[in-house]
Amino acid sequence: MHLLSANSSVHSMETPFGALQLSRHKTAFSPAHKALFVADVHLGKAATFRSLGVPVPAGTTQENLDKLSECIAEFNPLSVYFLGDLLHAKMAHNPDLLGKLLAWRAQHTNLAMTLIRGNHDSKAGGPPASLNISVVEEPFMLGGFALCHHPQTVQNALVLAGHEHPVVVLNGKGRSRARVPCFYLKTDQLILPSFGAFTGGYAVNPQAGEAVFPVV
Repeated sequence: MHLLSANSSVHSMETPFGALQLSRHKTAFSPAHKALFVADVHLGKAATFRSLGVPVPAGTTQENLDKLSECIAEFNPLSVYFLGDLLHAKMAHNPDLLGKLLAWRAQHTNLAMTLIRGNHDSKAGGPPASLNISVVEEPFMLGGFALCHHPQTVQNALVLAGHEHPVVVLNGKGRSRARVPCFYLKTDQLILPSFGAFTGGYAVNPQAGEAVFPVV
């Protein structure tokens, strides 16, 4: 099991369709395509919960955008692909959040950005045209990679997907246990952890021939 942490921030893995670099920031990068893959940012989720009376922290939108900028600076991609659920709900289309998102996009005008439509994107509505983010349906082919939101099988391709927010339980000393985000590698799928700071997770149970890469 390879742990992604501050001391070992990137893990390179070979696939039949080219190398991928898995990052402790919960993104994946294809050196051949100069492409950064990000799943389940869920901008506006915390604000949506607060509007319903659930006491959750503020500031997660800017935190997520700042972390995205760190990833871009680290890998220097030519393009960014969001693997679904960029915006959490219709309430994300508010002046404060969209203003922050537009200011962030203005810092990265040289990058092509594409959103593979996820279930939350369908409900929230696409990003405003001013953000210059293309929206496509799954699967979207990039060489031998099939970019999706929902994990699925695409013939003769490695699926890169999100949606499930995979986490793995690590056992420590004594009875200590920790649930941490992870990349979940199956035979023909790589499921990315949720990038968003407030998204929860689903504990995976790897089977023979599968692998997890925890982010700690």
